Amino acid sequence: MVTVLDIDTYISQVNQRLKAAKVRVSVERRGSKLWLRGTLPPKSGSNQTKPYRQKLSLGVNATSAGVQHAEKQAKLLSAQLDTNQFDWKEWGQSWEETEQVPKLGTVGDWIAKFEAEFRPTVESVTWKTDYHNVLKHLNPDQEISVELLRDAIARTKPNTRTRRRFTLTLSKLAQFAGLEANFKALQGSYSATQVDPRNVPDDRTLAEGFYQIKDPGWRWVYGMLVTFGLRNHEVFYLATEELEQYKSYMVTVLEGKTGSRLVWGCYPEWIEQFNLMNKVLPNVTGKEHQDYGQRVTKFFDRTFSFTALDVRHRWAIRTLEFGLPYELAAMQMGHSVKVHEETYHRWITADTHQKVYNALMLRNDRPRPPAINGRPPERSSVPSPQSN
Repeated sequence: MVTVLDIDTYISQVNQRLKAAKVRVSVERRGSKLWLRGTLPPKSGSNQTKPYRQKLSLGVNATSAGVQHAEKQAKLLSAQLDTNQFDWKEWGQSWEETEQVPKLGTVGDWIAKFEAEFRPTVESVTWKTDYHNVLKHLNPDQEISVELLRDAIARTKPNTRTRRRFTLTLSKLAQFAGLEANFKALQGSYSATQVDPRNVPDDRTLAEGFYQIKDPGWRWVYGMLVTFGLRNHEVFYLATEELEQYKSYMVTVLEGKTGSRLVWGCYPEWIEQFNLMNKVLPNVTGKEHQDYGQRVTKFFDRTFSFTALDVRHRWAIRTLEFGLPYELAAMQMGHSVKVHEETYHRWITADTHQKVYNALMLRNDRPRPPAINGRPPERSSVPSPQSN
C-alpha cells in the first residue's frame, strides 16, 4: 500500500527533477488530488494584468500513476509557457477551478512577526546592524513577495558587506514567510578575508598618529583602540579600574556586539606612553552602541587615511608576531577561532614568521638538542636574522 508519506517523497523527487531541467512548473498535493503550480497568465475576465503564481487542478488522484501523469503535464505546461502557446481553453479549466495563490500579507506584518520570533535570540547591536538596518529599507505597506525582496537586494552595491548582509537577512525573512526563494547567486564574493593587508598601517604609523591628535579625549580613545584592538564602540563600554590602578595591562569590555570579555594591551609600553591609565573620554553622546561607533568612524574619517577597523586588524597581526596563541587572540577580539583563522592566517608574512621564530628559537632558555657521545652540539654560527 502506498502511503501519503511515500507519495509526498515521490512528489519531492519529481520536483527536484523538474527544477534541474529548468521546468517552470511544480507538482503539489492537496488532500487526495494533484495540482500544478506556476506563474501563469491571467485568465480572461481577471482583474490581473500580468502573469502571477497560480495553481491548476489536474483532476487526478495522488497515486504513483497520478504523479507520473502530473510530471508529464508539468513539462508540457512549462513548454507552452516558454513558447507563448499556453491557452486556458486547452487545459479545460473554469475560473472557479483555478486557484489564485492567496495574498501572503504585507511586508510590515511579516517583519513584525519576524522580529517577535528572532530579536530575543540575538544581541541588540546585532539586531540593529544585521537585521533592522536591512528591513527598514522595505516598504511595510507592500505585499511581501520574492520579487520585492530580490529587488531590494539588487539595489545594493555588488560584492560588498552591505550586499551580503541584505542577502542573508532577506533570505531568512523569505524562508520565515514561506516563500520559495534562493538569493544565493546575488550574494556576491564579499568576505572579511578579502581585506587587503597592505592597507593596514604599521605600528610606527599608528604611534605617530597618536601625536597628531589634539583633543585629549580622542587621544585616549585612539590609544585604547591601537593598544587593545577594540571595536570602535567598545571603547565607550570599558571597565578600566585595574589599568588605572597600575594592577595589570588588562581592561574589561562590559558590553558590545559579542558581550563581555577581557583584553590585554599589546604593546604594554603604549599604555604608559599614551597615558592610558588616565581615562578621558571625548565629549560625545549616544543611545546605542552604533551611535558611539559612528562617532569614532567620523573621527577617523576626518583625521587619518586608515580606519578604526584597520587598527583592529593591525592588533590581530601584532599578536601573531608576538606568538600569542590564536585561540586566545580570538577570545580577546570577541570572535570565533574560525573567523580568526580565515581572516588573519593568510596575512602571516615571512617577516611575521621570522619574528616569532626569533622570539621562540633564539632565546637562551629554550630546549636544546640531545648531546651525542657526551658532547652537546654547539650553537649555530649563523647570525640571528634582523627583522625590520
